[in-house]
Amino acid sequence: MRGKTLSRQIFSNFLIVIVLSLVSVGAFSYVQSSKALDGQVKQYMEQMIDSANYQTDSYLQAYELLSNAFSSNSDVRAFMEIKPDDSYEYYEYSEKIKEFARISVISVVTLYKQLNMIYAVGQHGRSVIYENQNLLNFDPVLVKEKYDYLIKMTPADGKIALLNMSIREVDQGSVVTMARKVRGPSYGDANRGVVAIEIKLDELAKTWDRVSLGKKGFFFIVDDAGNYIYPRSMSERKPQDELSSHVLASGNQTFIYKYNDEERMFVSRKSGYSDWNLVASMPVDELRRPANTIRTTTISVGLITLVIALWLASRFGRSIIAPIRWLKDSMRETEKGNWQYIDESGRTDEIGGLIHSYNLMVTRLSDMIERVYEAELDQQKNALELGETKLERQRAEYQSLQLQINPHFLYNTLETINCYAIVQDSAEITEMVEAMAFMLRYSVQTNLEEITVANELNHVRNYMIVLQHRTGKEFEIDVAIPPNLLLEQMVRLTLQPLIENIFQHAFPDGVEPHHFIRINAKKENGLFQVFVEDNGVGIKPERLAELRKKLEENRLAEPEENGTKQRGGIGLMNVHRRIQMVFGEAYGLSVDSEWGSGTCLTMTMPEKARPKIRG
Repeated sequence: MRGKTLSRQIFSNFLIVIVLSLVSVGAFSYVQSSKALDGQVKQYMEQMIDSANYQTDSYLQAYELLSNAFSSNSDVRAFMEIKPDDSYEYYEYSEKIKEFARISVISVVTLYKQLNMIYAVGQHGRSVIYENQNLLNFDPVLVKEKYDYLIKMTPADGKIALLNMSIREVDQGSVVTMARKVRGPSYGDANRGVVAIEIKLDELAKTWDRVSLGKKGFFFIVDDAGNYIYPRSMSERKPQDELSSHVLASGNQTFIYKYNDEERMFVSRKSGYSDWNLVASMPVDELRRPANTIRTTTISVGLITLVIALWLASRFGRSIIAPIRWLKDSMRETEKGNWQYIDESGRTDEIGGLIHSYNLMVTRLSDMIERVYEAELDQQKNALELGETKLERQRAEYQSLQLQINPHFLYNTLETINCYAIVQDSAEITEMVEAMAFMLRYSVQTNLEEITVANELNHVRNYMIVLQHRTGKEFEIDVAIPPNLLLEQMVRLTLQPLIENIFQHAFPDGVEPHHFIRINAKKENGLFQVFVEDNGVGIKPERLAELRKKLEENRLAEPEENGTKQRGGIGLMNVHRRIQMVFGEAYGLSVDSEWGSGTCLTMTMPEKARPKIRG
């Protein structure tokens, strides 16, 4: 199966980079702009509602001043206690109230055209109603019905109550009533009546109509009881329906609600004065229309940019691939032995440099092959001449190997020296020769693993005999191995090199009476360990670190920097590696030492496991 061509790879990489860049930039721009636009629209709606809320409270507070002046008037309060059937008192106080209205209220009515009427109703059933500078009389039954409702809905402490009602049916739904209870002439008396001001919503709505919410947006007011105050079209809805319940539950929070099968955003603000909830609503689709426009524009621009970028990428790829294809075709011809050169004129870029290098390579290869042919011919001639010489050399080396002294000759020679020593009655020579013979026989055996701790200790004993005769000094090794561990298996020729290493390095100034070498062993946690400890000079920290590093790297003994082999026989490294070759990488030799205090060498092997040579 053919792999992707270089042109396809370049085109694919360009496509991936361009698409990722456009998608990431477009997505990030769309998300951020959408969030910013949503935030701006929400902020705009909140500002409009806050402004309408502030102006509404200002209007209502002005009417509260008018209500305070009217309800605190002594004639109004005295009117609340007249006898129901006393026409004279009714006429007298009506005239006084009218006079008060002319003096005090006319100017206020002129300033606030939203005023529909002001009326005072007593519990005796008589009322005074002022409308457009006129005093009206109402049916006592109707006044009694409205009075009972006002008494029920207004607080007993004299605070203002805003009610969605009117004493005239024709004004129902088009006005809002500001009512408060009024006491009699004595402030200690109980409430005697109600003073109410009806405010035209149409006039007040001019303030609310300034809330611009687009074609499908609308504004409405809900009181704390769930009644719709404004607009009149919504006053026909039942109080405390699902929409008003959401408004009352949200408080001053923005929420999304499906209204008339359309998902809309509602921004609510509760008036601190009137306890009305002023709500602005706009469709979510209309709110997100600018973001959708940005998304459409981004996608369109991105697609156009993608097409242009891919066209440029295609041209760029072809400009790179064309000369590479020339090189490829020329190399195929070169493989066939046809030295083909490429015209490099007019190219000064990296491709031109590559073509120049190719032409230079072809020239040099052509020259080199000619030289190789010539050298091959010369080599074949020389091979014929050297063939006989090599055969003769191999025969000489074979004969030299055959003439090497074998171990049996050495055993026989040592036995002969021993016989001479017996004849000469020299016990020292006899002991030394016998020890050397045992060591030689033990060393040349090829079986590495089938020995015991006792075998290794015997080899160490023979080594000490030879060493004492060589140095003329007696030295005993302290063997503290428990008897039950003497038949444990270990690797051949691992204990004696450690002893030899101690004599060569631990006691540089010679063996003193206080010096000791101790051999011990133990079995623990499935491991069999043999310890060789001395109280010599120890190992310097830097040398100890180097030695441990070599043990970790499983390196065999290497020449020192001066070119000589390490002292101490085959060396600690070879002992470590040979244990691993027999038992595995998890075992081997470890070194613990403290400079000036001595060294402890530990051989770790498996417990009661018959070792196997690793392949």
